[in-house]
Amino acid sequence: MSPADGVVRTLVVVCAHWPLVAAGSSSTDAAVVIGAGRVVAVSPRARAEGIELGHRRREAQRRCPSVVVHEADPDRDARLFHLVTSVLEPITARIELSTPGVVAFPTRGPSRRLGGDAALADAVARAVDGVMTGMGWPGSVGVGIADGRFAAEQVAAQMVVHGGVGVLDPGTSPAFLAPQPVTVLGRDELTEVLLRLGITTLGAFAALPVADVAARFGPEGLLARRLAAGLDDHIPQVAAPPPHLMVTAELDPPVDRVDRAAFVAKGLAEQLHEMLAADGLSCTRVHIAAETETGECNERVWRQGDAFGVGALIDRVRWQLDGWLAGPALLRPTSGICRLTLLPDEVGPARGRQLGFWGGETAADERARRALARVQGIVGAAAVTVPEVRGGRGPGERIVRVPAATTDPDASRRGRATESPPWPGRVPAPSPALLVDRPVQVRDTTGRPVSVSGRGVLSAPPADLVGAASRPIGVAAWAGPWLLDERWWDPTGHRRRARLQLLLTDGRAVLVACEHQQWSIEGWYD
Repeated sequence: MSPADGVVRTLVVVCAHWPLVAAGSSSTDAAVVIGAGRVVAVSPRARAEGIELGHRRREAQRRCPSVVVHEADPDRDARLFHLVTSVLEPITARIELSTPGVVAFPTRGPSRRLGGDAALADAVARAVDGVMTGMGWPGSVGVGIADGRFAAEQVAAQMVVHGGVGVLDPGTSPAFLAPQPVTVLGRDELTEVLLRLGITTLGAFAALPVADVAARFGPEGLLARRLAAGLDDHIPQVAAPPPHLMVTAELDPPVDRVDRAAFVAKGLAEQLHEMLAADGLSCTRVHIAAETETGECNERVWRQGDAFGVGALIDRVRWQLDGWLAGPALLRPTSGICRLTLLPDEVGPARGRQLGFWGGETAADERARRALARVQGIVGAAAVTVPEVRGGRGPGERIVRVPAATTDPDASRRGRATESPPWPGRVPAPSPALLVDRPVQVRDTTGRPVSVSGRGVLSAPPADLVGAASRPIGVAAWAGPWLLDERWWDPTGHRRRARLQLLLTDGRAVLVACEHQQWSIEGWYD
């Protein structure tokens, strides 16, 4: 196959369990990485204990009480992955990154220089395994060479399990992919439909007529079918992008801090995004270059399946510079960065977005994403948080703030559940609109405090709420109590409380809780 056929001979390196490697865990630890409340990476020993990807934190700790839990940190993963890419620089000048833990590059030049694909794969495997061994993960590297990035990545993933390197002869990628399950496509919704239709392998999917796939699955299905047939998800661009799309910033004085460089990158990313939009183009691969006063240069090619947005471009610049400026002393530049350049390496027609009437994506969504990206570029990704619904029994436990970079803003639109029932003792919906923590007293008609027995029986019906205003407020109606007895196995975390919903005579509704015979307001209803 040739570039005209839709593939480029490609080498892919897969560093297994990279989030755990970057978190400082070793291959012998029972450890997991938690992102958005679920397991996103699991070590071999933790998997042997029954922990799987997608498990919640509590489920993982239930299956293996001694498991070490690390929080997901994309910035950390990308920064430390610079250690891997740095050992590949003597082999190739064109390193292509998509996500931390996976690196690819075309083999044409390096393969000729080193004496063939097999020699190239062996050299890359030795270099990367040396880094992984130093980080406590020997033998966790897979290297694959095939026609196209997707096929090479599948080969590399298998080599992680079986060891060694894998090199497919030119033209044999479709035959290698044919028996692979459709789940390797990484498209959950499409895969679910294919399995229901009885299409379980990539070969069966690739054998479907193109017209039928387009009619049933649309553009996404056509891209997936190209992968199943051994082609890349897009036809490589032969012509270079227009040179006027390159954006460059001179930094005077030079900067040696990532946050300052990211602030400059924010302006460049917005400028590039506007130039692409004006030409009706989108960028799926971008070349980022940083140059210092003393002539040192750090260059990377970043790839993304869909078009780069402003926020994604800023993230790539920050990841690349963070690994360079904050990496090991031997890899750091000797002076500050004086020039930063963004150059679209691969562009195509902008397909746009279909804006929906009810619940679909709107122009306001795009503006919100761009505003969020600007703030992240100024204060850092970890400092920008958004509310997320979690499981819990109290209103204050169900809503937590998490870094925006670790969440999927479209998850609720796609109908993904963010919490799993049941939660015994939870107050029924709706939840209070305003959460507070204020001590009060709940009294009966005789003026005595209302108490709650261990069986959830009130000593008397509540009549007044004291402490919420300058004078007592009468109770017009009430509901409850809802008893809560949680973490009985933990002496320090054990809690017993009872909650009441009160409708006051002034028209307001409030949620109160009694713990150790002391009442407090948990929230006001709107």
